[in-house]
Amino acid sequence: MDVAVAGLVSLVVFMVVFVPVAQRLLGVRFGLVRLGVAAGLTLSTFSPIANALVGGLPFEGSNGTALALLGLTTVCATLVGLVFLVLAEALVPTGSLPRARDLRRDVAGRVARSRRYLQILRIAIKYGLGPYLRGRRRPGRENAAGQAELARSLRLALDEAGVTFVKLGQVLSTRSDIIPLSVATELSRLQDQVRPAAWGEIEQVLTEELGAPPQQVYAEFGVEPLAAASVAQVYAATLRTGAQVVVKVQRPGIAAVVDRDLDIVRRLAKLLERNTDWGRSMGVRALADGFADAMREELDFTVEAGNMAAVAAGQAVAGGNDIVVPELYPRESTQRVLTMQRLDGVGLGNAAQVIAERGLDAARLGRTLFDCLLGQVAIDGVFHADPHPGNFLLLTDGRIGMLDLGSVGRLDPATREALQRFLLAIDHGDPVSATDALLEIVDRPDVIDERALERAVGQFMTRHLTGAVALGPAMFTDLFKIITSHELGVPPEVAAVFRALATIEGTISRITPGFDLVSASRQFASAHVTDRLTPDALRRTATEELAAILPMLRRLPRRIDRIAAAAESGRLGVNVRLLADERDRRHLTGLLHQVLLAVLGATAGLMAVLLLGIPNGPRITATITLYQLLAYNLLVICAVLVLRVLVLIFRIPEKTGVS
Repeated sequence: MDVAVAGLVSLVVFMVVFVPVAQRLLGVRFGLVRLGVAAGLTLSTFSPIANALVGGLPFEGSNGTALALLGLTTVCATLVGLVFLVLAEALVPTGSLPRARDLRRDVAGRVARSRRYLQILRIAIKYGLGPYLRGRRRPGRENAAGQAELARSLRLALDEAGVTFVKLGQVLSTRSDIIPLSVATELSRLQDQVRPAAWGEIEQVLTEELGAPPQQVYAEFGVEPLAAASVAQVYAATLRTGAQVVVKVQRPGIAAVVDRDLDIVRRLAKLLERNTDWGRSMGVRALADGFADAMREELDFTVEAGNMAAVAAGQAVAGGNDIVVPELYPRESTQRVLTMQRLDGVGLGNAAQVIAERGLDAARLGRTLFDCLLGQVAIDGVFHADPHPGNFLLLTDGRIGMLDLGSVGRLDPATREALQRFLLAIDHGDPVSATDALLEIVDRPDVIDERALERAVGQFMTRHLTGAVALGPAMFTDLFKIITSHELGVPPEVAAVFRALATIEGTISRITPGFDLVSASRQFASAHVTDRLTPDALRRTATEELAAILPMLRRLPRRIDRIAAAAESGRLGVNVRLLADERDRRHLTGLLHQVLLAVLGATAGLMAVLLLGIPNGPRITATITLYQLLAYNLLVICAVLVLRVLVLIFRIPEKTGVS
């Protein structure tokens, strides 16, 4: 035991010296574990190398010779440790292995994801969806009754799977172009018929957030939910002031489930972007990140409170009286509880019969809703990102109430201006201008065939943007096909616009089938966007642009004079910065690394051959000399470096798309 303790103490003391020396010599910081192993190797080889150099004790040479041999032994032993560090860095680079804490967290995450996968699989099997997961169809499901049973099973499975999958069902319910109408109708029930949480759990959330039981905060509070959505449940209540309100309470325990589901979504998106061309061209990782951000915003009701204020102050809502955003009561609102004005009405998804009974103009209501969303997108820059039918109410006075602003999209002024030009190009039937505006909206690649893109946009406009063509959600599918085929990247905020427009089309079709989205877009462009072309607007724009470039114009004569003087005196020069592009520097650096690795590998191999050719030398064992030991180490280094070069040479380049 004493020998082990003494050895451990020696190792610790030696590491105090070895660690800074090794990191200084190699110029790289290493982990403590591999430094400890290298120091241990150095100590363990010190004695054999000393015996090979000095021979048996006692040493009979001079003191100077003894010091020289001691220094040589120390250098050789240190070299063993350095060789280990280089090989360890080549084979297992620093940071490639997770730390113990991260490893425990990763294992816990894997276990949680596996449990979630099994839970989802169990739910699918429970509702008879197991064969569909294997790509098979169950006999008898092709007729109307079978489709109805399948739709009900799918709705119940999505309901039980939780908030993320309920959101998926809500999106699918508005996409009757990709799923049967009966399935879309059944999934629409997810918007306000999700299984409610028990009142005891909701009461606990209210007490934790408000600091007191709901009976003490509100004059009256109904325990039966008015609606149970995917993220929250809504209850009727009365404030102490007598105001009639609704209280939106977040479902208990959904934050952890959402984080786990979003992690699964991100991993699937990463897989799709790596292995599919359409996933890479559409930027599904960025779309998944945008969806995750939107979901997390929905879990923070303070964000929704800010969204309500921003949307209510926008021109699309404040400029008219047809759209109502409920008033917020901030004193009774927290991160998981939202208290707002109660709007009396019926959900827009179930309002077709009410509209007919009241004699309301369904086309006008659809136009009002569409103009509001377009105004939010193109003018205000803050828009409802989830406009499905469950998020709108037809009020008793004929107006439309806008609910659930937990997920909103935001557009910068440059993108809004490009969208306005895109709408103007649609109104004028100009594919060239539409293409130019589209390229400013999306992320364009380095190389693009603009003429082919213009032809594709022109064909798209001919197919979908003429009055004689019946419009459907397929228009957005074709637009995405154009974007995908030309490898254009879709920023998350722009993808949210397309998704909102596709969703609002499905929402409007619930109350007014056959709504002409193209005609409404052109009328909106004529009524709002073309206001920028009036004489006053053009004069104002010209004044603003002139004020922006005036400082440059004032400096321009002096700069021209300097250039002319330099040219006259023969001192005019042009500075060109080579390799200014990061991609060029990265490519050249990669080539230099390959050449350097090849040279080092060849040098190490040549030195090894020379050392192996020496017949005599200090012996470490009966059959191996010190020169042979060093040669074998150099051969290992040579092999590692040459293999790394060969891997870089023969590695299959990443394809632009994988089918």
